[in-house]
Formats: sequence, C-alpha cells, structure tokens
Amino acid sequence: MIIGCVKEIKNNEYRVGLTPDNVKEYVSKGHIVYIQKDAGIGSGFSNEEYNSAGAQIIEDASLIWEKSEMMVKVKEPLEEEYNYFHEGLILYTYFHLAADKPLIDALLKAKVTAVAYETLIEKDGSIPLLAPMSQIAGRLSVQEGAKYLEKKYGGEGILLAGVPGTVRGHVVILGGGTVGLNACKIAVGMGANVTILDINLKRLEYIDELYGTQVQTLVSNNINIEKSVREADLVIGAVLIPGKSTPKIFKREYLKIMKKGSVYVDVAVDQGGCGESTRVTTHDDPIYVEEGVVHYCVGNMPGAVSRTSTIALTSATIHYGLQIANKGFSQACQENDVIYSAINTYNGELTCLNVANSFDDYNYHDIKELIL
Repeated sequence: MIIGCVKEIKNNEYRVGLTPDNVKEYVSKGHIVYIQKDAGIGSGFSNEEYNSAGAQIIEDASLIWEKSEMMVKVKEPLEEEYNYFHEGLILYTYFHLAADKPLIDALLKAKVTAVAYETLIEKDGSIPLLAPMSQIAGRLSVQEGAKYLEKKYGGEGILLAGVPGTVRGHVVILGGGTVGLNACKIAVGMGANVTILDINLKRLEYIDELYGTQVQTLVSNNINIEKSVREADLVIGAVLIPGKSTPKIFKREYLKIMKKGSVYVDVAVDQGGCGESTRVTTHDDPIYVEEGVVHYCVGNMPGAVSRTSTIALTSATIHYGLQIANKGFSQACQENDVIYSAINTYNGELTCLNVANSFDDYNYHDIKELIL
C-alpha cells in the first residue's frame, strides 16, 4: 500500500502522523511511504531521519495526497485540504465530526474512507487511539490553567499550591474519565484542593480508592456542579462521548456566580466543548474573558508538547495502521472487527451512529453491511 503523511497546517500544530520508526515498520512490510518535506521538524524529526528510514521525501503536499492510498495525519483536514480528497482514499486521523458538518459533507462527496482515532473502541471498552492525547491534554489542562490564574493574564493572581499561611487553590474537574483522572493527578501533585465530578459511581469509587481524602468526589448533576464551581479557582471540562457532541454541562449562568479571575479550561472543545460559553481558540490567541472568567479553549492542546504527543500517539496508531496496510482495508476489518468502530464515512455513506445522531439531516448506515 502507498502510505502518505503531510505536514499539519492547523494553527501551531507541530505533531506529525508518522515518526521515522513508524516509517521503518511500514517499509519493512513492503509498503511505500511518502513524507512531506519538513513534516516532522516540529516534533524533532529531520528529513534525513525519514529518508534513512526508507521514506520518499516530497515537497508538494498535493502530490502526496494524490499518490496515497492511505493518508496518516494527526488533526482533521482543514477546508483548504478538501480538494485533495479522492474516491477510495483511506484517511486515518482525528476527525471529531460531530462538531464539523462541512468536513462530513466533503468526505461523503469524495467517498473517502474516514478512519477516526477518537471512535476506535476496543472490546474492553477502552479508546486506545484517543487515550494518549487525553492523558496529555488532562495533564496540560492544569498546567495551562495554573498559568492563566496569574494576574497578568486576567486571573485571580493565586498559586494553586499556595504556601504556608495561605489558602490553596481549588480545582474542580467535570468528568472522571482519562482526561479527568490525569488532570486530577497533576492537580493533586501540585498541592491544590481537588473536587472531581462524574455520573459513574464506580468511577468515583475508583478515584476515591486512589486518592482517599486528597480528593472530594461528587456525583455530577446541576446542583453539585453549581455548588462546586462557585468556590472554584480552576474548572476543567473533561467530558467525552466518543464521536458525539459533548453535552453542555458547564452552564453560562455559572459564570455570574464564579470568582472573578477564575479560569475555565475546556478540554472537550474538539467535540464542541462541554461549556455553553465555549468557543474554539488557538495557541496564538488561547484565552478570552466572559463575565470575569478566563476561558482557555484551545482545540489542539497536545500540539504544544509535540514531541511527547507525537511519540505517544503514533505508538498507538501504528498497530491498526499496519493491519489495514498489510491486509487491505476490508480484510483488516473482517479479521479485527474493532476497526469497524473507527470508520466514520465509507463510500459516500455516514457510518458512525453517534455522529449521525448529532445532526438531523444524515442517515446512518451499518459499516459491516456496506463492506460485506
């Protein structure tokens, strides 16, 4: 199979879809790999490293799109890349289609096979291609939140850890999944007071077993959320439903009762965000203030730590990418039906139920029936 990897063009996105080690694995199995010149520079991988691994370096992204049977990326294609789509192309990347109707339409029109990292669900219920970025985003959320609590950014001017004789900062985490648990780990490590809310009692029991009296666990409902955010210095939005638009559990009305200079970080912004006041920001212009509350809603948070993120992500994606390349798409799906869960569009049809349910004007088609 001909594998392509182009340079990411999203604002301040320095990650890359393939590392030189990934290239070696594809090439060793007889595949051809095209890498756009300088695609890996932002993650610390040189053109020479890719060349030594067996990749063919091409400067023009359009040529790589044209030649490739499977394109491996990190972020969803932007509008200026839609013209590169072609029938039969396998596009293997993050999509977050529930928040991007124009991209859905472009994929369907071109009959692209969209294999989405964020909806691939293993038999044990884990989401292995989303987990590494969720871990990083969760840890980054507290790091970024702590920074924007500084007075120069409009924050309260407090230190989360405090010092002897002062009150420690209060971090409230909405969601106890992978993002929330990793945010909790960093917040506890920094010495903050931490409250974490989730609808799953089993998850709350697990967190309680991990942290005991270091963390306050609460059932996630409107009453508990409102009480918690009222006293919060930093709120982390960490809610996820794979492939589906994120429920808006952080209400705009909460802003009026929160401390002036408190910070809200919405990690779920790629899926539409879990805050009613959420709008996507970039690393160039990461924050805005509403009702005195600083909002950080960067759509590609892990891109800020690109080398760590790239290595973590590609270590997971290579496993399924090789299955598709080695066996061919249909055969790979039939031999490992987990791959079916990642297919969001196929041959002009929308094949992810959660994405279809996020809109009124799409019909869902069972991918197994289409392939078989």
